[in-house]
Amino acid sequence: MRRGTAPLLISMPHTGTFLPSDVSARLTHVALKLPDTDWHLERLYDFVDQLGASVIIATHSRYAIDLNRPPDDTSLYPGQDTTGLCPLDTFDRDPLYREGQQPDAAEMRGRIEKYWKPYHAALRDELDRLRERYDRVVLWDAHSIRSVVPRFFPGRLPDLNLGSAGGSSCDQSLAQRLVQIARDCPGYTGVLDGRFKGGYITRRYGRPKEGVHAIQLELAQITYMQEEFPYSFDENRARTLRPPLKQMLREALRWV
Repeated sequence: MRRGTAPLLISMPHTGTFLPSDVSARLTHVALKLPDTDWHLERLYDFVDQLGASVIIATHSRYAIDLNRPPDDTSLYPGQDTTGLCPLDTFDRDPLYREGQQPDAAEMRGRIEKYWKPYHAALRDELDRLRERYDRVVLWDAHSIRSVVPRFFPGRLPDLNLGSAGGSSCDQSLAQRLVQIARDCPGYTGVLDGRFKGGYITRRYGRPKEGVHAIQLELAQITYMQEEFPYSFDENRARTLRPPLKQMLREALRWV
């Protein structure tokens, strides 16, 4: 956690790559490559300290626990395929665990206590701190995913996927300003509340009537990195992507 001075908190719940030894020892060779990580987001968003933003970044891999899922593991997209709180397979449906090594219910509860709750406690505390200083605060939940994942969506994903939980997690005047920036940016495609409407963090903490406006940005990874192993960062692509990211975050700060 880095505490800032502006009414902006950036959450990165899927960037972590650390696996506890009791988890990693049971994973398959495919899983150990961590293919579903939101790679390099902290490096991509290397400008946010200049904006005065607070930043909270996950350390543990989503394969240990998914911080953007509800603790009761209720599906965020009923009727659609998705991965759970303690995932058992990759986005390509490859098993994460060797046969017979999947976590049981007791182990999942333990992971919630050890990994999930501390992240959310820190997130809540920082939102409370910022709300004591400002009438309105923006929570920006930063994500990325491969541009083509047939399990979750057909074809190629748009480049900039903003989610406002169908309009419930932030004021729609803000959401419309942000998606307009995405759509106007040359070379990129943008959408609001498409396939990715926002996960648990956006939906849980976005309370516009209480002054907390949460929005998720799911980036297509092709916009800033190599999507295949070893998932290398591409500074040339990132240099082109950073200006619209900065523009959206600055617009969010102007709005609040």
